Amino acid sequence: MNRNTTTAITSLADYDTHHKFKSEILNGLSEEPKHLLSKYFYDKKGDELFQQIMNMPEYYLTDCELEIFTGKKRELANAIRAFDEPFDLVELGAGDATKSSHLLEYLVEQNADFTYMPIDISANIISILEENLTSKIPELKMTGLNGEYFEMLDKANEISSRRKVILFLGGNIGNMEIEEAYEFCNALKSKLNPNDILLIGFDLKKNPHTILAAYNDKAGITASFNLNLLDRINEELDADFKTNQFKHYQTYDPLSGACRSYLISLEDQSVHIEEEEVNFKANEAIYMEISQKYSKKEVDIMARKTGFKPLKQISDTKGWFVDAIWKV
Repeated sequence: MNRNTTTAITSLADYDTHHKFKSEILNGLSEEPKHLLSKYFYDKKGDELFQQIMNMPEYYLTDCELEIFTGKKRELANAIRAFDEPFDLVELGAGDATKSSHLLEYLVEQNADFTYMPIDISANIISILEENLTSKIPELKMTGLNGEYFEMLDKANEISSRRKVILFLGGNIGNMEIEEAYEFCNALKSKLNPNDILLIGFDLKKNPHTILAAYNDKAGITASFNLNLLDRINEELDADFKTNQFKHYQTYDPLSGACRSYLISLEDQSVHIEEEEVNFKANEAIYMEISQKYSKKEVDIMARKTGFKPLKQISDTKGWFVDAIWKV
């Protein structure tokens, strides 16, 4: 594939983004075990595939948290003190705002004084979100921010000094190893001020068969989502991954709560990424992603150990998912 025609670098910012992508991909594939960063799943096709995943019958997370945001809007609004004073509602990894849009509509209807600031690493998602929400909720005040979470949170603080309410939904905290999740919450807390609020979603430990089915669907959409990252590397880094020589593999440990995905090399093979060569042995794994599950007790412990005060846990009727409200 000719990178010069498919991913032309037209600016210094493009060059920096390209260089970081290449560096992090090569670093991950040079380590033992090999791994790739899940944040790079989300190009345009990756966004589309993830939307399909969220609509799968096996993928219970969407319905569980959507139930909370449709049926308990008032409880959520009261928990984040939406009517006390003006605030900025900053959503990390906003996606298509399917869930948060219900809270946004409610807050606008109740005349809450706030500005919605969605943050997403995908410029495509921010563009679609701005168009859709402007049409759906015309009265909504919105400032879209495209980039990494903490960089854009700094930008949000530069734009406005108002109290911040942070949304981190979808169980995205589970995309980090437990140690990383603690580091993330500590770093997030350092960006906030006293009395700022964090509304954070946690997928809870449950029947392991239910969890495994959600990440190893029969239609193979999750497998395609993982393999799409290899296609992205091919397109953007002039690589020559043969995706049919890798297969998705999923595990879940009900004791630790770790649900992990891998791509397995089906044979000895070499892959070229621009001028670099990466060798794979037959049956060698690329570690792709973790989806960590927690108990309610573990959620409160994390809050306290990272400088937050746990205020409330709001769960769906099955008790499979919880949106926790923490205060700085």
